[in-house]
Amino acid sequence: MARTVAGLPEGTRLTDYISLGVVTRAFPLPTVRRILEETDRASQRERELPAHVMVYYVIALALYMQVSYREVLRCLLEGMRWLAEPDATFRPAGASAISQARSRLGVTPVQRLYEEVVGPIATPETPGAWYRGRRLVSLDGTTFDVGDTRANEKAFGRPGSSRGVNATGAFPQLRLLGLVETGTHVVFGAAIGRYSDSEATLTRSVLPALRPDMLCLADRGFMGFDLWREALATRAALLWRAKGNMKFPVDERFADGSYRSTMRWNYFCRSTERTPIPVRVIEYELPGVSDAEPVYRIVTSLLDPEQAPAAELAAFYHERWEIETAFDELKTHLRGARVALRSKTPELVRQEAYGFLLAHYAVRDLMHQAALAVTPRARDPDTLSFVHAVRVIRRTLPRVAALPPSGPGAGPAGHPGGTP
Repeated sequence: MARTVAGLPEGTRLTDYISLGVVTRAFPLPTVRRILEETDRASQRERELPAHVMVYYVIALALYMQVSYREVLRCLLEGMRWLAEPDATFRPAGASAISQARSRLGVTPVQRLYEEVVGPIATPETPGAWYRGRRLVSLDGTTFDVGDTRANEKAFGRPGSSRGVNATGAFPQLRLLGLVETGTHVVFGAAIGRYSDSEATLTRSVLPALRPDMLCLADRGFMGFDLWREALATRAALLWRAKGNMKFPVDERFADGSYRSTMRWNYFCRSTERTPIPVRVIEYELPGVSDAEPVYRIVTSLLDPEQAPAAELAAFYHERWEIETAFDELKTHLRGARVALRSKTPELVRQEAYGFLLAHYAVRDLMHQAALAVTPRARDPDTLSFVHAVRVIRRTLPRVAALPPSGPGAGPAGHPGGTP
């Protein structure tokens, strides 16, 4: 879908610069500078668009998807003047200079920032984030339309179309797969690949983000001997839906209706380890739900029905749909419905995709803090509106301390970090 480029109001409006405060709160400048040094992307000489500015710019692009490159930069630079550098001589550069600065930055430091900072944020007080001491996370994937260029098509591929045998989609697409913390909607451990990459291929890059204190939910597309065995190696508990053609012998029935079984190797598996894996199977129905399937079957690594009753696991499995809401926040409320990513080269497409993940985290982190601040009892972050939070971030001055881009203690008088 073509983008109608919008502009921001002329003149300095503090309400336009809230995004900078939220972003620097989530991604402090010392962390950004260190990662730039470690990835050899720090500016070697003074430039109009230094590397640390471009990191924040990439994130700001996701917050202002409908605004032109140059207008987003103007908003960002004016915000930096207000936050820390009132005498700075930043000037909004042209599209060519911005593209060159983004290319110098590349994807590596932005990806590294995401991998180092973005992770689960739920506390024991966060409602809806836990099951019997285990952090609920969901595994799934989605796709993003990217700029229609030959380079992007070669790098990411293009989906087919129902219009004919050789017809293709209007845009190339990348595939993104990741984990979502169910209680906060934070997308972490994500992997980005080609449209043709299988979920199994990308999942192997995501599994290292699982931890022993997690309960991982996944749909039937992920269920298989190989991935299950690799996921178990992380020591996380698993609760995945089974495919209809998978066979599970009944080894022992439990009072809660579940039964002990084993998952076995077959000729589709690639693993050289063929030892059967003990599992517990839960089958249930959803009576009164018009579009429900006749029977749902989920498989878990939690083998003791006393510690994880079947009725509880069946109810919690449907929390997996929270990941669809998180992806909708990324694709509809940040990016915009039916809007392709702006970047024209594969490197900058990946950079932009990580920018979206970083921006989404900054919003969700702020929402989580707001939910916990409610008294006398914290609210479930799911009850807060992501759309409203994004609007507030774009238009309302925050009451949170932001680290100024030039470092702690450099802010103007009267501003957090400044000199009184």
